[in-house]
Amino acid sequence: MAKEIDTVPIEVIILTADHEVKGTVHVSKYTKTNRELTDLLNDKEKRFLAVTNAEITPRNSNQPPRRYNFLEIHIDCIMMVHPSSQVVFRETSKAQEDIARFRELRNKLNQTKPF
Repeated sequence: MAKEIDTVPIEVIILTADHEVKGTVHVSKYTKTNRELTDLLNDKEKRFLAVTNAEITPRNSNQPPRRYNFLEIHIDCIMMVHPSSQVVFRETSKAQEDIARFRELRNKLNQTKPF
């Protein structure tokens, strides 16, 4: 029997005073879609944000990014969190098709010349 998964992965970019972190956070699939990250960050029981597949880049340095399978960031250090794309359901081909169409459209828009 397959284990029921109660979370949805969201790829995010997190800004701290010194670093930019790209990675995946897992939010409850029972939360309203426009409140997922807000509810996660405002949970008074949690003081750290768990990030998987994290890539940390110093903001004021030319150092290469560091990569971690798992990372926890203290909530008080976070200046901003935003999704780097829409919710990603890696196991569905529909989501992958939507992402491919979005990237194709973005590439076409980047190639158009301004008036």
